[in-house]
Amino acid sequence: MKQYLMALDQGTTSSRCVIFDRNGNTVASASKEFTQYFPQVGWVEHDAEEIWQSQLYCAREALKRSGLAPTDIAGIGITNQRETTVVWEKGTGKPICPAIVWQCRRTAARCEALVADGKAEMIREKTGLKPDAYFSATKLEWILTHVEGARERAERGELLFGTVDSFLIYRLTGGSVHATDPSNAARTLLFNIHTMQWDAELLQLFHIPAAMLPKVLPSCGIFGETDTSLLGAPIPVAGVAGDQQAALFGQCCFERGMVKNTYGTGGFLLMNTGDTAVSSESGLLTTVGWQIGDQVTYVLEGSVFVCGAAIQWLRDGLGILGSAAESEALAASVPDTGNVCFVPALTGLGTPYWDPYARGTIVGISRGTTRAHIVRATLEAMALQTVDLLDAMQKDAGADIPALRVDGGACANNLLLQMQSDFSNLPIVRPACIETTALGAANLAGLAVGVFGSLTEIAENIAVERTFTPEMDEAAREKKLLDWHRAVQRAQQWAAD
Repeated sequence: MKQYLMALDQGTTSSRCVIFDRNGNTVASASKEFTQYFPQVGWVEHDAEEIWQSQLYCAREALKRSGLAPTDIAGIGITNQRETTVVWEKGTGKPICPAIVWQCRRTAARCEALVADGKAEMIREKTGLKPDAYFSATKLEWILTHVEGARERAERGELLFGTVDSFLIYRLTGGSVHATDPSNAARTLLFNIHTMQWDAELLQLFHIPAAMLPKVLPSCGIFGETDTSLLGAPIPVAGVAGDQQAALFGQCCFERGMVKNTYGTGGFLLMNTGDTAVSSESGLLTTVGWQIGDQVTYVLEGSVFVCGAAIQWLRDGLGILGSAAESEALAASVPDTGNVCFVPALTGLGTPYWDPYARGTIVGISRGTTRAHIVRATLEAMALQTVDLLDAMQKDAGADIPALRVDGGACANNLLLQMQSDFSNLPIVRPACIETTALGAANLAGLAVGVFGSLTEIAENIAVERTFTPEMDEAAREKKLLDWHRAVQRAQQWAAD
């Protein structure tokens, strides 16, 4: 039996490919950053064609580095930045305009109008989500309204919509498969998470032609095969999940109540709630984790819009870091932030505030402030935003969280994870493999093609590398959280006018 699995991990700032053996060991990987476009304040775009080319490059490069033949790969799993909206030509597979990224706030006013029109509760009941510019529906509506000829072409059946997973599947299969999975469909504001169908009332609300939408297939199963010309042999695309759900699966959080946090471009805290879609009273989202066969697993999710992206901004926007890897040593060069607090609301605030008009705010600057203080304050913000999510989740779940499993590129930063343990007063568990997003996609594919016979078999591969435990006294922790919330108040509604 073939023993190797390929994961295509298409993120917000880079595309990656990781090849795993059946024990969860990394055999080879490749990554490539791609361009971020900011055409107006609060707008974020990608070139979907560049995404495709970068992802194809990574797949070919990882395969080459592995020394394996394409026929050695049992299956491909896809995981992706969610909500990002792509519209392409059915005939050519070419995008008709820039992809509108999940971070983009251009449709904030439309979402406010939906709330004013009394649509929020209906949307929440069907989708588990809030009317927010974060999600795909208003982005797709904007494209159909503002790109010349798009609505007419869509109504004629010439254009297709998808989140990034759908676009990749379409291109990988040579245009023969237009599909997505429930974890991605559930992020569009167009999918009813209870009936597990595209919702006619929501399509009408957002003026979306149904013919544009992908078919929704279980997260674990054969979607199609890759075109032979791409990787040298037809390989089954056999697992698909949005990046945060894939990370939850990769962390083997298969039981109800298990929680993980991913430190990526954004920060995302997810709790497995089993076969129950738990409605949140604390600003969390209710969404689909994955579907295996007929069995749907639901999750509660807290979303931080800017997490690791704040470090990228220090590097690229301010030029005070040469690389993201420098952040730990520079932050550790000072004992504290010197009372500086940074709220990285560069594209608004997500859970639990849901404020699209919040903006990045640095308070407490004095003549003694250095770049080291700002970098340390940025790491603290990554942890403090997660504390807000943990507090909301514990309220909704009605139970304490015993420990937090973590993953994502930034969790290689020991200082960040010690801060997280201190501020949340929880043990923080880092796995031996922090590529859990890619691993989750690979494991979904492996389950579909028979590399694994059960979830139990997958869970046998998980290993803990290190656990961080709290070292901060309670008074200092409470003061830190108080200052953080004072700073958040100052960031809120800044761009409202």
